[in-house]
Amino acid sequence: MRRMRLLGLSLIATLGLTACAQLGVEPWERDQLAREDMSLAHERLDLALDDHIYFSKEGASGGRAFAGGGCGCN
Repeated sequence: MRRMRLLGLSLIATLGLTACAQLGVEPWERDQLAREDMSLAHERLDLALDDHIYFSKEGASGGRAFAGGGCGCN
């Protein structure tokens, strides 16, 4: 009985929290997201360093743009 009650309460709490989720970006909020500093890759030096590390670990020409990796398992 106690387990069912706990399950019911957790279900109600989960539904209550997910009911508050936003469903999208309003048109008047898009200007904030279009700023350059909101971009995931706005720091070119960081992006170049990440690419260098990724490609050196991948060990393959083309890296993430082509199938197959440095292990030879095409």
